[in-house]
Amino acid sequence: MESLRVALLSDPGSRSYPIHIGTDLIGRPELYRPYLGGGSAAIVTNDVVGPLYLPSIRKALEGIRSTEIVIPDGEQSKSWQTLEKIFDALLAARCGRDTLLLALGGGVVGDLAGFAAAVYQRGIPFVQVPTTLLAQVDSSVGGKTAINHARGKNMIGAFHQPLAVISDVSSLDTLPERELRCGLAEVIKHAFALDLPFVEWLEANIEKLLQRERGALTYAVKRCCELKAAIVAADEREAGVRALLNFGHTFGHAIEAGTGYGTWLHGEAISAGMVMAAELSLALNLIGKPEVARVRSLFRKAGLPIAGPALAPERVMELMAGDKKAAKGKLRFVVLEALGRAALRGGVEEDQIRRAIVAAAQ
Repeated sequence: MESLRVALLSDPGSRSYPIHIGTDLIGRPELYRPYLGGGSAAIVTNDVVGPLYLPSIRKALEGIRSTEIVIPDGEQSKSWQTLEKIFDALLAARCGRDTLLLALGGGVVGDLAGFAAAVYQRGIPFVQVPTTLLAQVDSSVGGKTAINHARGKNMIGAFHQPLAVISDVSSLDTLPERELRCGLAEVIKHAFALDLPFVEWLEANIEKLLQRERGALTYAVKRCCELKAAIVAADEREAGVRALLNFGHTFGHAIEAGTGYGTWLHGEAISAGMVMAAELSLALNLIGKPEVARVRSLFRKAGLPIAGPALAPERVMELMAGDKKAAKGKLRFVVLEALGRAALRGGVEEDQIRRAIVAAAQ
């Protein structure tokens, strides 16, 4: 097992927390015991992950009063209705403020359970136990929790940091191929936005990741967590540099909303979104055609979509209008100044955005 810490600069002592990365971690009692001072726990999972890993957590929590809350799999579960079901179960089990909530699953479970923990009785402690590559490298780290709204993805949520993140790379053995590739989209995002040497490592090792080689997966998860931990430590609430982690997401979230949540998986949508963002960077004369070609090539090698769905550019722009990175009502985009160096840009002309959307489809 390897461990690193997220040390929040605003409160480096009491709210810093560990990320544990390794194999066969889910069933290790010592990883949960430090956070069970209240003597009770609630586990939120879905109907796909639960049968696989709930037995291991039950054994790890032996002697602890625990409640299991199983929700349907899929992006559609990030809703008010599912959130109400979680609250109903917590209240029925008489869970108090000292109950530890465990989020066992992928990004949907982590976002939803984290938001439930943020607002139930004005906040209860929780631990992330991500079981997908996407969640292990991105959504489980940093305390962003949310549910979706018909008008936009992750529009209703809160910042609520976990007490720990337990990333068991063994759980990726059972991950469907499509979900693995979606996780690779977030891995690639970290590289293109923040770390040129990591881009080069991915170009040389993408096949090993697709073949689920444990050493390659462990390195990729750890490197992404190192990059994200440094960003989150400096900018917990996305007031500045943390927005760079949304490379491709402004376009990608519009794709998800425009096609109906779950039709395009998150990783697929942001893959196409990152190509659009790279084309926008080209249109702004920040990078050249060779850099755009490398962006396209790496996504192609990962088996991820390069072109978005058949949405008119005007519809994509309409869906992006409410993006959370907007400032004073104006859209801002995460663009590439170079491979491995992202920047936030405002004042982009609508025609440049439209041309980028069209160019990405060619």
